[in-house]
Amino acid sequence: MPKLEVLRLFLRKFGFLFFLIILMYVLLQLSSVKAGGMMSFAIDSLGALWMWGNCPQQTGAGEFCIANSSVPLPVWDFHGHTVVKVACGNEHVVAAVSAGETYTEGDLVCYAWGNNNHGQLGLGDKESRSRPVLISAFSEESSWEVYEIACGASHTAVLTNRKSFDQIESRCWTFGLGDKGQLGHGTTATICSPQPVDGLPTGSFLISLDCGLFHTTVVSSDGEVWCWGMERGLGLCPDASFSGVDAGDALYPIRVQSPETNGFKFLGPVQIACGAAHTVLVAGDGYRMWAWGRGRSGVLGRGKTTDSYIPCVVMWPPLGENFQEIHEDQAVASTSRVNDHTSTELEQKLSAASDELQFLRSKLTLMERYANILHISIFRKPLDEQTLPRSLQESPIFDIRKEFENILDAADTDELNRLEIFYRSMLSGVKDKLLKRRVQEMVQQCIISLSAGRQTPRDQ
Repeated sequence: MPKLEVLRLFLRKFGFLFFLIILMYVLLQLSSVKAGGMMSFAIDSLGALWMWGNCPQQTGAGEFCIANSSVPLPVWDFHGHTVVKVACGNEHVVAAVSAGETYTEGDLVCYAWGNNNHGQLGLGDKESRSRPVLISAFSEESSWEVYEIACGASHTAVLTNRKSFDQIESRCWTFGLGDKGQLGHGTTATICSPQPVDGLPTGSFLISLDCGLFHTTVVSSDGEVWCWGMERGLGLCPDASFSGVDAGDALYPIRVQSPETNGFKFLGPVQIACGAAHTVLVAGDGYRMWAWGRGRSGVLGRGKTTDSYIPCVVMWPPLGENFQEIHEDQAVASTSRVNDHTSTELEQKLSAASDELQFLRSKLTLMERYANILHISIFRKPLDEQTLPRSLQESPIFDIRKEFENILDAADTDELNRLEIFYRSMLSGVKDKLLKRRVQEMVQQCIISLSAGRQTPRDQ
């Protein structure tokens, strides 16, 4: 049979199939991507999972191996299901997949495969898997519903919600390598099956989770952030010069203190994310960012490369229209740079303006932090436009004496007792005798003035 006829028969038989395949590739979009170790993953718009790089695969003899693939390969094991989320460590993968063909809320189950030398697959053993295996603790029959997954170098963390209409209860589960306390169970032991982290509050709903190489972090809906693992949950490497009281690893979750509220709650939390040895929190309903941990290469975004053991504000205020115009002018100038002295001069001005803006940002951050601390020290609540002192609302000058009189005037007996305790505690911390005497005189004058003001109506 001539070659042309063979080709015609082939196209007649399989042409429509090829057309569908080509159409699928043309219309197919990516919905999310994930990378970790030396491998990458993507989920397409149809809910299929693709992987490439040094991925877990199976040899011709059916044995586990890590093989290289320079092009994306589909994970056929999830055919007929929808992959919603994927996470990967150095050599292991965890995926949240719909129990049915399409994803509906509350029907996610969890699969894991790859290197399992530390039990990071959560399958109860240390046998590596070349293909996805269902984690029984998060199967369809489980009483817990999976909604967030994350992987460290050799450990895994999962957020679940109880399948109950009566109560909302979220739990964090960890398993795998625990030598740096990254599992949060109070030991450095390796755990091969999912175990809940008991040090977290049961009354809060955990909204975000992520893992660094050797640390784990979660954030709750009410703004509490919890970290555990290497270097008190900061994820810093052992060569970091930790300046805190305890430089050891955190075997239990530790609450991260918020400089913004002088407490343990960040306002308007949104999402947490971990790098190898640092953590970033998006808060303020998406308008604020905080970062802490190792600061090399400027990953903390605060204009420095030093480590930070407490959350610091990332210098990224929203760009105003004027600043946006400057960037647009900069882009136009860069395209006409050849033999154009005007563009060179503009670039120099833009560079100077950018340096000045960065300097002002750092100063603003410092002033904001100082003002917040000072306001909390005086009024015992965070600085907020809605709770500004009356003396500041009525005048551009802050009268501390008048404001103190207002506080005393509006205070009930319990509040006065608390103020007295605060005042005595403050005085005990003043070492300079002259300064202590002046503070006492000022408070005494305020009390006398206030007493006279209260007695005036009675006398009349």
